[in-house]
Amino acid sequence: MEQAIINNYTEAAALAKQEANKYKELANTYSLLRLGIFGLMIFSVYLTIVQDNFTIMAIAFVALLAGFAWLVSRQGEYERQRDYYLDLERINLNEINSLQSNTNLYSNGQQYSNEKHFYSSDLDIFGNASLFQLINRAATSTGNNKLAAWLNAPSDKPTVLLRQEAVKEIAIKNEWKKELQTLLLFSNDGDVNRLNSLFKYLHLPLNLSGEKWLGKYAKVAPYILVAVIVAALFFPIAKSLATLIGLVNMGIVFSKATYIKKADMIADKIGKMLGNYAGVFNKIETQEWGAAYTNTLAKKLKDDKTSEKIKELSELINKLNYHLNVIVGVILNVFLLWDIRQIIAIENWKRNNCENLEEAFDVIAEFEALISIAVPAINYPEWVYPVIADTEGYTVSAKNIAHPLIRSDKRVDNDYDLKDAYNIDIITGSNMAGKSTFLRTIGINAVLALSGAPVCASAMEVSVITIVSYMRIKDSLNESTSTFKAELDRLQMLLAAVEHEHRVFFLIDEMLRGTNSMDKYLGSKAVIEQLISKKGVGMVATHDLQIARLEDKYPDYVRNYYFDIQVQNGEMLFDYKIKYGECKTFNASLLLKQIGINVGEE
Repeated sequence: MEQAIINNYTEAAALAKQEANKYKELANTYSLLRLGIFGLMIFSVYLTIVQDNFTIMAIAFVALLAGFAWLVSRQGEYERQRDYYLDLERINLNEINSLQSNTNLYSNGQQYSNEKHFYSSDLDIFGNASLFQLINRAATSTGNNKLAAWLNAPSDKPTVLLRQEAVKEIAIKNEWKKELQTLLLFSNDGDVNRLNSLFKYLHLPLNLSGEKWLGKYAKVAPYILVAVIVAALFFPIAKSLATLIGLVNMGIVFSKATYIKKADMIADKIGKMLGNYAGVFNKIETQEWGAAYTNTLAKKLKDDKTSEKIKELSELINKLNYHLNVIVGVILNVFLLWDIRQIIAIENWKRNNCENLEEAFDVIAEFEALISIAVPAINYPEWVYPVIADTEGYTVSAKNIAHPLIRSDKRVDNDYDLKDAYNIDIITGSNMAGKSTFLRTIGINAVLALSGAPVCASAMEVSVITIVSYMRIKDSLNESTSTFKAELDRLQMLLAAVEHEHRVFFLIDEMLRGTNSMDKYLGSKAVIEQLISKKGVGMVATHDLQIARLEDKYPDYVRNYYFDIQVQNGEMLFDYKIKYGECKTFNASLLLKQIGINVGEE
């Protein structure tokens, strides 16, 4: 099945490349035609000189300038289409890379790493080779933030169910998903301040002095100048008046040069960006949505006509940029006070439309997060949507559950069943037998489940729980913290969470390893008994068989599971399968023997 999915992406990438090449050739053709227009302009000058007839050049320049402008417009459109299909090719190739090597052109979320978080560090939620790296398809900083927030904390059942419905809909709209990613790819450059700069610009008034009378004059100025020019055809004295009006218009524009430059410096950076976002908003607005979640999000944009408004602002900013061509800029400002008109129009737009824009861009972030958690449904169709349980006790039950960050040809699945109960499961076993991986498997799939995503299992049912892990405990030279002190801090956090957080499900891997064996056993036993007294629920992986004896003391609360090994001809064989009961086979002496250390008997 995976190969079929890769083949689909490969075919789509090839088609996108083909389209990109087509538009590249068209853009090159129109570029040559522009050179032809330039050549004709030179030829018209030659004819004007030879024929001594200025009318030839006047007519030729008007016609050729119009043709040149049309060619520039068409070439620009073909270049946009070329770039779009090149980005679409990148999107498809990225999915192939993700499936084959777990690489991703989007952020791996390293900026969200936090070793003091309840579980994100232990469960590889962020950073290199993480869950975030596997599923993230958010290009904007707000989209990344949204997805990180969903993975950092469980959502309530109604929210999870709404997201599941939305993910199912997006999963069957994979072409639409890829097209939206393509439109947003320009934002995948790590510029976390892009949108903040935009919002700041939209809320910051230009405070153009004399704006009201300038706006009124700019409307009538072209009519006055044209009327005087027409009058000059009959009354030569009017030529001087026309020249004077033109100079006055340019003087007005120059007197506001500081304001124009201020608007230009900021607007020039965001004009193209706004045009890109207008396409994104339009893509969301024009799609038919059946899921309640996606329909509500899209309706916000439709009701506010967001894509139209953003496109309008983009066009206003692009019109302001006409003055970058000196000749065109002078003509427009002489006749129309062009720069004044545009900055006033931009300011009017800002006053009328900037209030709800943050909410509109948050809709894009929501869609990016939804697209990201839909990635498993598209790329791994064998994964399932978990059932969100409403049981009074804890429910974490799964069939054929496996770790999503281990390749499908290498991972081993297991079953686990905790249904409407309060239990602590003690998991014993040999080194490298699979205890830690199993704890992480349960944890990372629970994180996926409670974000609204499918899980790596054939079936799963889970309550809304808060995962708290105790696994990778490290000392800290910066904080002058020993390993044992770090363990105590983590234990204190865990015990406080069990008492105060909602439905904590803990994952403990080899408790108190930073002390001697006797203190380790006594301390671990005391912690587990305290967790039992607090009605704590979760798993404890340990090498200490004495901990397994707690099942005798608390038969209704403690359950024993184990991972074992088989030794054949001195070789260790791991099946990575969880079994009920206590582990009887350990492998430390065998592992030491493999590196040349023989462990003798006392």
